[in-house]
Amino acid sequence: MQPLSSWAAAERRAIVGVFTDIDDTLTTHGAITPDALQALADLKAAGLIVIAITGRPVGWGLPFASNWPVDALVAENGAVALVPQTVDGQTGLQPSSNLRRPLSKLYQQDASTRAANHTAMQVVAEQVLREVPSARLSNDEGGRETDLAFDYAEFNQQPPEDVQRMLTLLEQAGMHTTTSSIHVHGCFGDFNKWTGACWIARELLGRDLANEIDRWAFVGDSGNDQVMFQHFTHSFGVANVRRFAQQLTHLPRYVTHSERGAGFAEVARAIMG
Repeated sequence: MQPLSSWAAAERRAIVGVFTDIDDTLTTHGAITPDALQALADLKAAGLIVIAITGRPVGWGLPFASNWPVDALVAENGAVALVPQTVDGQTGLQPSSNLRRPLSKLYQQDASTRAANHTAMQVVAEQVLREVPSARLSNDEGGRETDLAFDYAEFNQQPPEDVQRMLTLLEQAGMHTTTSSIHVHGCFGDFNKWTGACWIARELLGRDLANEIDRWAFVGDSGNDQVMFQHFTHSFGVANVRRFAQQLTHLPRYVTHSERGAGFAEVARAIMG
């Protein structure tokens, strides 16, 4: 990982959009900091596309997608997105000043598939809770529609061997798994932040993200971000990514001096620089 200061000025000027993680990237101790919120607004005011992408549930993301200056919020590691409606009820980009916007949900799976998966997920959840006594569903589980999330480091502290046991059980049940800085996720469907980013760029913007990846930036901090670190030419870790560095196969290209929201603000200043 190179220091953010080594990012070439010519590459910064080519950026048209930013994808960002939320937990421990935009937020600090669970809340977005004023500098991170201002950085989102500054990026939008400069004409950039800004999309938040998170492992958190779609229900949890509703107030943020309504009020933050972002063009979309992709939740549940790419399976579902919250997108602002235009005045005619269609989805599309909105000016950053249009707060408390009505939102539409977009899904990668159809309704019947989601219903069948939801039933199967409840069976898996009961098995994990039964076989791993330290396991706890995340506090935001009620807002989830397409995946399971177990809290291993937010309000519940689990030993590494129990985390691994949960991952094994989820995978044995045929679920795709990812691990964030606080949660273990499992879903029926190969969802991850990269496929979710490509999907929302196509659905919302009509753009092929992979073919113009050198014009986009991503900011993150943990395990479920590494697929984005792998694919994005301009990938950034806020400084707290270092605590996961030994566990990551793919590291961000650059790292900020500051942690969490202050680190995101550093990246925004560099882009607009």
